[in-house]
Amino acid sequence: MSPDVRCAIPDDATAIREIARESWHAAYDSILGAEIVTETIDQWYALEDLRASITEACAREDAVFLVAEEANEPVGFAHAGPHRELPSVASLNRIYVRPDRWGEGTGTSLLTRIQDSLRGEYDQLYLAVLVDNEVAVSFYESAGFERVGTQDSDLKQEVEEYVYENSL
Repeated sequence: MSPDVRCAIPDDATAIREIARESWHAAYDSILGAEIVTETIDQWYALEDLRASITEACAREDAVFLVAEEANEPVGFAHAGPHRELPSVASLNRIYVRPDRWGEGTGTSLLTRIQDSLRGEYDQLYLAVLVDNEVAVSFYESAGFERVGTQDSDLKQEVEEYVYENSL
């Protein structure tokens, strides 16, 4: 059964942060260490900042912040909007699903909805993912994203990211 995907609301912030925390620890503890993961989540998913991101994305035509839920319980989320430097490119900023739901189609449902929402506004969807995050690399490549380069991450620890793009 596919999850229901809807626009996020500020009241979703706590559930979104918890999904991010679970997903990040599952995906990144062995790459970055649990302490850096916890610090990053606390910084990047501060509730007031997250609520502001949700409100801003929902007020724009060129951005989207979604929640996937089953039985009214959030199980994943995704956030995309304008690329910082390229006007015809959207950036997939975040897409995370509860680890116990990986492989069940929730991520695919979120990604499809993101692409459908941004088609017509942008030509390409861009994203970056840690090189060692095999689950995410496999997900994006199976979804048709093309690896177009590498870059250094914004994280405290020096790690490399793959850069991917997909036509909208």
